[in-house]
Amino acid sequence: MAAKPRFDGEWVRLGDLGNTQAGGTPSSKHPEFFTGTIPWIGTTALNGGLLDESNAVKMITEEAVAKSATKIVPAGSIMVGIRVGVGKVAINAVPMCTSQDIVSITGIDTDQWNKEYISLALQYKAPILASQAQGATITGITSKTLKSITIPVLALSSQNVVVSQLRGIDRQIACAKKRLEFLGILVKSRFAEMFGDAGWPVATVGSLAVDVRYGTSKKASDCGEYVYLRMNNMTDDGRLDLDDVKRIDLNGPELEKCRVVDGDLLFNRTNSREKVGKTVVFHEREPMVIAGYIIRVRLGDRVRPDFLATYMNLPTTKAMLRSIAKGAVHQANINSRELSAIEVPVPPMELQDRFLSFAAEVDKSRFVVRS
Repeated sequence: MAAKPRFDGEWVRLGDLGNTQAGGTPSSKHPEFFTGTIPWIGTTALNGGLLDESNAVKMITEEAVAKSATKIVPAGSIMVGIRVGVGKVAINAVPMCTSQDIVSITGIDTDQWNKEYISLALQYKAPILASQAQGATITGITSKTLKSITIPVLALSSQNVVVSQLRGIDRQIACAKKRLEFLGILVKSRFAEMFGDAGWPVATVGSLAVDVRYGTSKKASDCGEYVYLRMNNMTDDGRLDLDDVKRIDLNGPELEKCRVVDGDLLFNRTNSREKVGKTVVFHEREPMVIAGYIIRVRLGDRVRPDFLATYMNLPTTKAMLRSIAKGAVHQANINSRELSAIEVPVPPMELQDRFLSFAAEVDKSRFVVRS
């Protein structure tokens, strides 16, 4: 097990805090089992907070409880995912049943323990639990492994302070996310105000581009000369996320075809139908390489890349992209020919620059909030 974080006091095993109770799933061969009043949940419901009837996947009967492995978990128990969502945690506010993917800790002494403190400690330990998951098709941990997890022993008053402080931070994070959402809407609203109904000249993406290329289909690795950009490195709101990148070695014509430099427009051509068409402008100093699921568009001097990216990420444009994407729900595609045929407004450069100055000021605020 990974080393415990620095703490000078006593530690206690989770298994010593109460009793453990496994869950189970009523048989789908008996549809009458799912017409009752007892909430039944799976790991998707474990959200780090309090669960009630609204979180139920099914409402089962007392007969289902009597004739299956699932048992009613008393209210106020701590539920932990041990498969398919290892380490996810929640506390049930009402009696309910769980799937076999969840183990519940019941009977916790509330004179000594704040259950939210235990829940927060387990959320912190979730990566440790996930790292110990084993299995072929479905990975998971055993109840024994879960019970061996240790948490710091604090006086109840100190636990209450920890919970209060961390919940306060949660509220600050939620507020910051709302501010970021508002700032994103502000930029889109300003775009619509300046360019929505002004009758600007229209041109296709292809006519504005001087080069349109697909990325490479070669496999990347954890080492290599160039950072290898994939579709997960492009966010829904048009930013480049380099927290998780692969690397690749390329040279010659293949490198020239796939390398991206400052000012290149990147278009995610293959993704789920909801995410296909994510568009980002590359502004890194270090040249990088794109994967085959991305199209590189190098533009001429009639349109600013960031102006075009803003247009491509508008909700109305995203809806249009979803309508022209071909393929299944989980693998929609827009090819370079279809991308090149998309028509976009082309206002004077002066107005494009005025809008981008406004967007840059908003980005400064977003940077502060995100930090």
